[in-house]
Amino acid sequence: MLGSVLTAGAVASILTAALPLSAVAPTDTSPDRISMEIVNVNGSGCPAGTTAISPAADNTAFTVTYSQYTAQGGGDSDPTDIRKNCQLTLNVHVPQGFTYAIARADYRGFAHLERGATGLQRANYYFQGMSQTAAANHRLTGPVNDNWQNSDVTAADSLVYAPCGSERLLNINTELRVRAGTSVSATSFMSMDSTDGSVNTLYHFAWKRCP
Repeated sequence: MLGSVLTAGAVASILTAALPLSAVAPTDTSPDRISMEIVNVNGSGCPAGTTAISPAADNTAFTVTYSQYTAQGGGDSDPTDIRKNCQLTLNVHVPQGFTYAIARADYRGFAHLERGATGLQRANYYFQGMSQTAAANHRLTGPVNDNWQNSDVTAADSLVYAPCGSERLLNINTELRVRAGTSVSATSFMSMDSTDGSVNTLYHFAWKRCP
């Protein structure tokens, strides 16, 4: 998985600006050809071989698929199971004349939280050489036994783009946390996976032409 190149084809949720928006002109046209290299996948929520990335054919999004990303607490859960995380480091190769940001990130999964238990899904994003951002947090409170979906959305005038003319690695950090609360005798869990397949996390590109 590491070092694989995906043809075709992300988040500026709350990134620190590196390039003024006035330095690039907006466009509705995405590059015809890009490639995406997975530089690193690391974390307790994404052991080797359990994560895959697929770019959309029109280069406007990419999907991350997890198969073993679950945090749990209560019951006979191990104390280390209450928090799971994953850091993706991507190298997005963009044709000359374009730059990109991520305008939206959609996260999906399943949660079973007993009454009194809580779950947290968190994400943050940053380009190489920039300060790590504050996290976007989404919380669930039990009882819950259902699919969940969260979105981090950035307004058009707040998008932050990778600097024109240079490649910067994109880091995406996610985590899940579960606290048993008053339901310590029962197991609660929150996952970005499922028993009958995998749950996808979708990141949407925004493109601009460089001057």
